[in-house]
Amino acid sequence: MNPPYTLYSMAISSAAASHRRIALGSFVEEYANRVDIVTFDEETLSIKPIPNLSFDHPYPPTKLMFHPNPKVSGDILASSGDFLRLYGVRENSVEQISVLNNSKSSEFCAPLTSFDWNEVEPRRIGTSSIDTTCTIWDVEKGVVETQLIAHDKEVHDIAWGEAGVFASVSADGSVRVFDLRDKEHSTIIYESPQPDTPLLRLAWNKQDLRYMATILMDSNKIVILDIRSPTMPVAELERHRGSVNAIAWAPASWQHICSAGDDSQALIWELPTVAGPNGIDPMSMYTAGAEINQLQWSASMPDWIAIAFTNKMQLLKV
Repeated sequence: MNPPYTLYSMAISSAAASHRRIALGSFVEEYANRVDIVTFDEETLSIKPIPNLSFDHPYPPTKLMFHPNPKVSGDILASSGDFLRLYGVRENSVEQISVLNNSKSSEFCAPLTSFDWNEVEPRRIGTSSIDTTCTIWDVEKGVVETQLIAHDKEVHDIAWGEAGVFASVSADGSVRVFDLRDKEHSTIIYESPQPDTPLLRLAWNKQDLRYMATILMDSNKIVILDIRSPTMPVAELERHRGSVNAIAWAPASWQHICSAGDDSQALIWELPTVAGPNGIDPMSMYTAGAEINQLQWSASMPDWIAIAFTNKMQLLKV
């Protein structure tokens, strides 16, 4: 799949189908951007574009995600950027369902860096923003459930753990956990060793909620946290030879995580029960043709990892 622009955001549909849909967002530094939808046929190993399902998107989508429930009728795709947007993806067309603005005082919304769709309660989507807030939406009603000042600086990523518990990472260098039953308080479970080194991405292990992973700006490290023993990472994975850009836990095993970065490598790691003194080596690696910007390891395709680099999307068999 080689569109004429750099690819960044990707999403894999969870809807049960023989041809799995994958949404791909362009990264063009101007207003006019695109989302393309392709299908992947696991039997013939073919990727086919669906021109009718390509649509214009304002600004590059910072994240794309399909509705997490495979039983929901028809695909619903969410995107973040200038606003949180929901699209209905039909057989031959895409229609915008809603544009959600979390600003009470303006028709504009502070740019959204990321979002996460709650698997346990799919009516909830949490967004993170450069304005230091996280907003929890009830997307079925199209209303803000709550908005929290989550950090001291811009919030770069957000991830749900349980129905009412989410975590976020920020340019202030902290990982914080929030429980919607007690919105006044958050728990800091990690802070970057160098003050104010931004944390860029957060991945919560859905197979074992004790574990999460984060990456630091301009760093080759993946930091693995155990929320039972905050502040001290349980492991630091340091075999990339360039900055890490993306991380994803395996959908079917709590012990495995994939990372990808500027060294053009996608690495799969197996977390040991006890880390040795010399650190951990990856169990498998793949070298792409350029710096890898993004990866997806979806529960609907647990045998495949999707990676994006330059204008290419590739699927790697695990």
